[in-house]
Amino acid sequence: MKKFKFKINGNDYEVEIKNIDGSLAEIEVNGTQYEVEVEQKLAQPITPKLIRKQAVPSTDFHSSEKKTNAPASQKGGAGAIKSPLPGTILEVFVKEGDVVKIGDKLLILEAMKMENKIDADRAGKIKSLKVDRGDAVMEGDILVEIGE
Repeated sequence: MKKFKFKINGNDYEVEIKNIDGSLAEIEVNGTQYEVEVEQKLAQPITPKLIRKQAVPSTDFHSSEKKTNAPASQKGGAGAIKSPLPGTILEVFVKEGDVVKIGDKLLILEAMKMENKIDADRAGKIKSLKVDRGDAVMEGDILVEIGE
């Protein structure tokens, strides 16, 4: 547990407290084991355990609903581009009916004072544009729907 060094009448003592159980303590002095009775009961420090609930963002309606598309998900066909962060739309580079391919720049999202480029993660035709320049969006909001 704890180690102490004492000097009594010019003699050095190394004391290690091994265990304290109620008023009985096991100690070692210069390598020799002793059991001693403690007059005053020593209180063990109690550290509270913090148990936190799992945090769920307010944008989650169901725990099974994904907020963003997985990088390894299907890249062709219909799908939605969702906002990765809450922020403001600064610029929109596409309009309904445009044909895009993977990696094409769709819009710029300002989040936490940084500009984030949102690219197409699938090829297809822009089915609908859910946001305009200056719109505020939350994490998980659908920004663009891409169809076949």
